[in-house]
Amino acid sequence: MTNPLFDLSGRVALVTGGGRGLGFGMAKALAQAGATVVINDLDAARVEGAMRTLAEAGLAAETAFFDLTDPAAVAAGVREVESRVGPIHILLNNAGIQRRHPFVEFPEEDWQAVIDLNLTAPFRVAKEVAKGMIARRAGKIINVASINAIVTRPTIPAYTASKGGIMLLTKSMAVEWAQHNIQANAIAPGYYDTEMTKALVENREFSEWVTGRVPAHRWGRPEDLGGTVVFLASDASNFVNGQLIVVDGGLTCSM
Repeated sequence: MTNPLFDLSGRVALVTGGGRGLGFGMAKALAQAGATVVINDLDAARVEGAMRTLAEAGLAAETAFFDLTDPAAVAAGVREVESRVGPIHILLNNAGIQRRHPFVEFPEEDWQAVIDLNLTAPFRVAKEVAKGMIARRAGKIINVASINAIVTRPTIPAYTASKGGIMLLTKSMAVEWAQHNIQANAIAPGYYDTEMTKALVENREFSEWVTGRVPAHRWGRPEDLGGTVVFLASDASNFVNGQLIVVDGGLTCSM
């Protein structure tokens, strides 16, 4: 018998960057728990593949094509989703990019692109979605941070800054919106085998470093985030607020 605390039936979940990788893995987990997921992505072919996979599994899903870096498009997109699909009960801010350069050579345009999508877009989408959540006095906001919010490596200053910002932005949401029965938390994945990390996975030296550091001796898989995201989206987490939950296989606690 399914524990009703984790049942998401009847709830609408907007997932940004949900067409592939970690976003799709988490969207699928939310749908398996009963939610109707709305996948936001600008790559039509990517979304088509994601939708086909969900449909073949008998899972409920819709699409929403709007640009997260455009304030007017976000406002209109959120209104359109709520009008067409229903009130958004769950927001999963997952969309993000990575750019790698030595710090002193880091281009301003790449810095800005990372900050715009990884940090400003979650602020923007949450601001719009929270308006309806406040009115309904219920909502779950889940922001995707990273272990790079707390530890870092060379060549990723913009990514680290954006994910550190997500950690504290989440706390700000939690403190301000808790009075409206809204819980905001963040997930911090470690190293996962996805399209975004393909170059690292295929780098033998780096991959051996990851599998050597992670106590389970493997890279994470998108489905490894499923339980955490369902927990944070469900009634089981109604008194969990403003937290950063690290899901890294133990990497950051291993010497």
